[in-house]
Amino acid sequence: MTTDATTTVPVATPGGHYEILIGAGLLADAAAWQGLPPAAQALIVTNTTVAALYAPALQRAIAPHYRHVDLLALPDGETHKDWPTLNLIFDRLLGSGSDRKTVIFALGGGVVGDMAGFAAACYMRGVPFVQVPTTLLAQVDSSVGGKTAINHPLGKNLIGAFYQPQRVICDLATLDSLPDRELSAGLAEVIKYGPIADADFLAWIETHLDALRRRDRSALAHAVQRSCEIKAAVVGADEREQGLRAILNFGHTFGHAIEAGLGFGEWLHGEAVGCGMVLASELSSRLGLMPASFVDRLRGLIERAGLPVRAPALPTARYLELMRLDKKAEAGEIRFVVIEALGRAGVRSAPDALVREVLLAHGAAA
Repeated sequence: MTTDATTTVPVATPGGHYEILIGAGLLADAAAWQGLPPAAQALIVTNTTVAALYAPALQRAIAPHYRHVDLLALPDGETHKDWPTLNLIFDRLLGSGSDRKTVIFALGGGVVGDMAGFAAACYMRGVPFVQVPTTLLAQVDSSVGGKTAINHPLGKNLIGAFYQPQRVICDLATLDSLPDRELSAGLAEVIKYGPIADADFLAWIETHLDALRRRDRSALAHAVQRSCEIKAAVVGADEREQGLRAILNFGHTFGHAIEAGLGFGEWLHGEAVGCGMVLASELSSRLGLMPASFVDRLRGLIERAGLPVRAPALPTARYLELMRLDKKAEAGEIRFVVIEALGRAGVRSAPDALVREVLLAHGAAA
């Protein structure tokens, strides 16, 4: 795939059919913005960091399609993914007289996308929205599939809705401004797709990881495209996470506990997921599903991506307490995404004692 090409990945779910557009320079490509729902008004929801970088370009791109384009820049960071910040979106929509046809554009990373999508799902019982992800993590994961949510002090993404966007527009050029730490965080979600769904893609990532970290445009284009293809296939088969879609949470049960245990914002989501995948691979090994060599292989790749592989020294009891709030938990029993064979994942429970062993082996406190 050439770096100046635009690739389209279709997503088909009961909640809506739409396209993911992937390419460089899409913010300035008039064709990318054609065919969206007509309306008198549009609201761009972004954050204070991204607003200065890309909001003017998005305003210019959509101005021909709406009589009025409003802009709302939220405070930046995971710590603001909460009710008070969400309410700022509703305040702006109501204050500007937005109706049920108003289109919301989510410009930014996963936090912006999740909150703007949740606001779109709720405002007047649902208005159209478009995802314009500007981070690698958002382009390969959070912008696709219709999961929208805010955090609660007791857990991550526990309050939200399934609500599909009208389109996802991944402009690869926006990744040029991404801090190295954020790029590494996004690589965690790219790496995830290999063990759970595509062993060949895992091998490709191992070969091209240095190019990805250098932001090689061709390597990034392939990584985003293949990640979106896998996620689209899974979401199309299980939109509301009744079964198969849970595999997309590989590393997330441990990872969400890390985020909540530290206080949202200390570790980036992708950092917590990267570490969580190491822990989940170790659990897979101790359950007799995967050899120890797989744990070493995945740990080495995650470390090469610039991500932590040791868990914070929180007490194991605290980890277990937080993981019981995970959305996959059933009747208080923690359920983990494990690797059953390279390229195939499943969801299983594990004895608390075994989970403690895994945590203690990887940095948790007794």
